[in-house]
Amino acid sequence: MVRNVARILIALRKMRRRLARFQAFRVWVLAVIIGVAGAYGVIAFRYAIDAVSTIAFGASEVGIVSGATSLGFSRAWAAPVIGGFVVSAILYLADRFNWLEGGRGQGIADVIEARAVGDSRISLRAGLAAATVSAVSLGAGASAGREGPAVHLGAAIASILDRYMGFTAKQRRTLLGCGAAAAVSASFNAPLAGVLFALEVILGNYALSIFGPIAAASVAAAIVARIHLGDFPAIAPPDYGLVQTIDVPLAAVLGLACGLIAAAFILSTEQMTTRVREFAQQFNISYLLLPPIGGVIIGLIGAFFPEVFGVSYEAVTNALAGKYTLVFLVALVLAKGVATAVTLSCRFGGGVFAPGLVIGVFAGAAFGAILGDTFPGATASPVYYAMIGMGAVGGAILGAPISTTLIVFELTGDYGITISVMVAVAIATLMVQWLCGQSFFQWQLSRRGYDLSEGPHGIILQTIRVRDVMEKMPPGAPLSQDASRIEAGQSLGEALALLTEDNERGLPVVEPDNRDTVVGYLSRIKALAAYNKALIDEHIEHHI
Repeated sequence: MVRNVARILIALRKMRRRLARFQAFRVWVLAVIIGVAGAYGVIAFRYAIDAVSTIAFGASEVGIVSGATSLGFSRAWAAPVIGGFVVSAILYLADRFNWLEGGRGQGIADVIEARAVGDSRISLRAGLAAATVSAVSLGAGASAGREGPAVHLGAAIASILDRYMGFTAKQRRTLLGCGAAAAVSASFNAPLAGVLFALEVILGNYALSIFGPIAAASVAAAIVARIHLGDFPAIAPPDYGLVQTIDVPLAAVLGLACGLIAAAFILSTEQMTTRVREFAQQFNISYLLLPPIGGVIIGLIGAFFPEVFGVSYEAVTNALAGKYTLVFLVALVLAKGVATAVTLSCRFGGGVFAPGLVIGVFAGAAFGAILGDTFPGATASPVYYAMIGMGAVGGAILGAPISTTLIVFELTGDYGITISVMVAVAIATLMVQWLCGQSFFQWQLSRRGYDLSEGPHGIILQTIRVRDVMEKMPPGAPLSQDASRIEAGQSLGEALALLTEDNERGLPVVEPDNRDTVVGYLSRIKALAAYNKALIDEHIEHHI
């Protein structure tokens, strides 16, 4: 009898191992499918931007600066205003049919939130609605990036493909990262950066079990994008000549300057968003009027500086070609920063990745021009510093130094500036952490009540709710009117703090709208056990 039971247990264990290997195989297969589907989603998104840009400025996205320049003042000013009204109409429909929460566009922060505090799924309707808002916004001249909405769309595609496959929570998070990696890979033609972006920004870990599927998705997306869009760097800088020994420490100085610029961008966007919200509440202005109002301001800036319109990659090419003077480059840093802050605070769609890269190019080129005028022939050309500034500002804003450094390499196809870029990005990121205390995405999430800066243990304390771990009220437990109570919707962190403060073994649980009716009981032992189990699960996911 004992021998038969042992045989059954051994057979069950072997079956479980085979099932686990089959599940891993399913994840890999779906990762490749997500990579292909995500790439086609990004391609369609880019074509949509081009279609709107052609209507608004008579030129595709890559020629939007030339198109706006040829239109004249009034037509260039009107494009983002009209685009603002169209965005408002889309937001109204999306809000009415519950496609977009709160009538706002979505991006990378929403993907991080879905991974950290949600079920690792994003509605396909939300993905399509957010992509539509962003396509109209960018095509009409709003100053933002296309990569954030592309990542959100890729994650939404991944979510719909894995919805009925019966995957575990960890596998769903991995597939969510696959969608993000595919979007970055297809957008920048940068498969390596796509992998590291998903690991560093979206998932926040580098476990071996998730690396393979994400790499498969990123490579599949890059292959599809190269078939349809060509295999060449998104930004091809001209030759910057010889690099001197002094250029590395000078890159560190540029990193300091870029850190200040990135911090100013984050803080100004934060303040402008707060002021716009307060202004709308004070004068009872509907959020639907914010995009047209923002369009008026963006149009005025763009009428004088058409380089701020859209993604601004044409302006980057011009800056790298040396077509802008030092004074004009400094003006573009300010104009692009203000236009982007207005765009994001007035509910246009778009991301911050491309604006960070563009502002960094302008700042780096200006820094290089100053050096060239001060020490002729003693340092590298402004192009060299423009590429370093690109990574420093972009990486500091995103809080993603590793993936941003690789994106610069893959964008330019030049690995000769490795040391200088890494030094500048590291210093700029430290400056932002010192001055702001958080990256742009962490700031966005903090506005929604989530502080993800403390790592996995902090996320656990915020996301597990009392109702998830409470039990029935023990019979005969003392319950006086003055006894502390905790609401079922409060976080585990709040519960543990209250238990410690009151030195209680347990607390009665009530609903927020009726604190006299007890619906459960939370013991200190049960709360600590739930916390410890979640920590162990998180550790396994991050290291296996």
